[in-house]
Amino acid sequence: MSLDFDKLSLLRAIESSGERNSMARKRYQKGQLWLEQDGWHGRWREDVIVNGVRRRPRRHGIIGSLKDYPTKRLAQRALDAHIAHVNKISYRPMPAAKFADFAQNWESKVLSQYGDSTAINYRTHIWKHLVPFFGEYSMKDLNPEMVQQFVSASAVSAKTTKNICITLQSMWTTAKAWGYVSHNLMEGVVLPDVKRVQRFFFSQREIQLILAKAKEPHRTWYGLAAETGLRAGELCGLAVDDIDPERGMLQVRQKAWRGKLGDPKTDESIRVVELSPQACRHLRTFLESWHPNQRRFLFATRNGTPWDQNTLLARKFKPLLRALGIQVPRGNGFHAFRHANATLMNSFGASQKLRQQRLGHDDGSPVTETIYTHVISEDGKRIAAQLGKAVWGVLDPSWTLKENGSGVEAPKPLYLN
Repeated sequence: MSLDFDKLSLLRAIESSGERNSMARKRYQKGQLWLEQDGWHGRWREDVIVNGVRRRPRRHGIIGSLKDYPTKRLAQRALDAHIAHVNKISYRPMPAAKFADFAQNWESKVLSQYGDSTAINYRTHIWKHLVPFFGEYSMKDLNPEMVQQFVSASAVSAKTTKNICITLQSMWTTAKAWGYVSHNLMEGVVLPDVKRVQRFFFSQREIQLILAKAKEPHRTWYGLAAETGLRAGELCGLAVDDIDPERGMLQVRQKAWRGKLGDPKTDESIRVVELSPQACRHLRTFLESWHPNQRRFLFATRNGTPWDQNTLLARKFKPLLRALGIQVPRGNGFHAFRHANATLMNSFGASQKLRQQRLGHDDGSPVTETIYTHVISEDGKRIAAQLGKAVWGVLDPSWTLKENGSGVEAPKPLYLN
């Protein structure tokens, strides 16, 4: 008997110690219920943690209309179901925060792990769109209806609205993992339909005009963009050691964005691309006048930092296009070279796998296998030679555009992300 009493005393001591502090108060709630003109109202308490301190604030909500629940007993059942999570033995106090406070916390702890180019878009979504709309609401009070209202009231394009919601979903995943919320915020939310449109791409003739008019070192940059289809950041991150004109290869192993180096966009972006004989000859000549820099960037500023694609686009490329009378739709830039490259390869009969490999798209193969098998690809050499003829071959040594062109068939449009 004394042993049972000692066990009971021990259990009570544990309950009253730190173990109890990790759980909510074990007090069954019935809540308060009353009827107003707009329906049945309920009030109850929930345990929350604010800045490390446990609090027990009152919560209030509309349970339903009188039509939904004609009697108080039925309304009480609905209230019981509404606060059932509070009465569970496993219930724990949840951290509480306004959306704006959580956004700041998420930015410092999570967004800091993203790449610079991704993070800047997320920050714009958060502080320009999400916080102004949801900022003063408690995290637990956000619901799908509010998100749907945000979507309906959005003044930006359908694609931007969808991207903002993707950012919100990323934040919500973290909020659930950290215990701020437990419900699905996007359930039933209808997002705007984003119509797929054909991207702008330079024609073969436009590429020839650009190379004939451009001056070095920009001509080499534009020529490599057209022949290899590399992303602008990948081109800016190229080092001299990444190029092997003797073997006709170019290796992509890093990218540059706003003067900072980083990993390529995906694992598949780490790749080797075959170069045409024309490109190799041009690169040998280009390297003879190349100005060395400490980190051996192929395209570097006077300070030895990699080129910034946005600066190059605004100060050099767009004025060149205007001088040539080439009109580019708003929002399109160097990616038009990448689309042109894919379109040319398609017109040359390159297989989808080869196009994916050269462009750095996912083809389901491990990165190492993709690189080493790709280096010895005869199809890759054939396509590189055709691209070289299309991009560089129509120009004579003085870079004067020949009138007869190259005779290559006009490429067919191709969708590309």
